[in-house]
Amino acid sequence: MKKLNVQVFADGADINQMKQAYKNKEVDGFTTNPSLMAKAGVEDYTQFAKEVVEAIPDASVSFEVFGDDMDTMEKEAEIIQQFGENIFVKIPIVNTKGESMLPLIERLSAKGVKLNVTAVYTIEQVKAITEAVTEGVETYVSVFAGRIADTGVDPLPLMKASVEITHSKKGVQLLWASCRELFNVIQADEIGADIITCPADVVKKIPNIGRDIESLSVDTVKGFAKDIQSSGLSIL
Repeated sequence: MKKLNVQVFADGADINQMKQAYKNKEVDGFTTNPSLMAKAGVEDYTQFAKEVVEAIPDASVSFEVFGDDMDTMEKEAEIIQQFGENIFVKIPIVNTKGESMLPLIERLSAKGVKLNVTAVYTIEQVKAITEAVTEGVETYVSVFAGRIADTGVDPLPLMKASVEITHSKKGVQLLWASCRELFNVIQADEIGADIITCPADVVKKIPNIGRDIESLSVDTVKGFAKDIQSSGLSIL
C-alpha cells in the first residue's frame, strides 16, 4: 500500500466499529457528529463519550456540541473537553440562524481548548478561523470538500488554498471532510491536507491503495461467477 502522509480519521458513532478500527490500527483518529450519533442509536451522550474515551485513550476523537447559541455551546464545550486529553470539541462556524460562532471559537481557543471547527465551505471562513484561534493551540479546520463537490463545484482549488492558509499558523491543521470515495484520500494526500475523515466503507478500501489494477478484471469476473452460481439463473 502507498505510504500516506495524510492522517485518516474514521467518521461515525458506532462504538463497536470504532473499537475495532482502533484495535486494528485502521485509522489515526475519529470524528462524530449529531447526525451520526442519531443514526447509530446513541441514547446517552455522556455515557457514549466515556465509553469511547475508555476504549480509545490516545487517538484524536472529536465530539460536537448540540447547542445553537454561544452560551449553550460554551457550556457544552467545557463539559466535552473534560472527557479526555485526546478530545477535540467540534464547533460549527455558524449556527442555524447563520450567526458566526467566531467569537466563541476565539474565546475557547484562547483558553487552550482543542477545537474542530466544522461546516466550513469558503476560503473566507478558513481565513477567519485561522486568524481567530490562538497560535500553538491544536485546531482542525474541517472543510466539507465532498459536499462542495456534490454541488458540481471542484473543491480542489479551495482545498489547496486552505492548506496554505491553515499552515500559516502553528497548531492549525486542514481536515478534508465529507469524503465520498477512496480517491479523495489520494487527493487529500497529494495537496498536503493534514487529515481526511472517511466513513466506514471507505476506510475498508484503504488497503486497496497501490493495488495492480490489471488484476481487477479477473477479480471482477470471479465475483460475477460467484453471483451466477448462487443465483440459480441460466441462459441455456
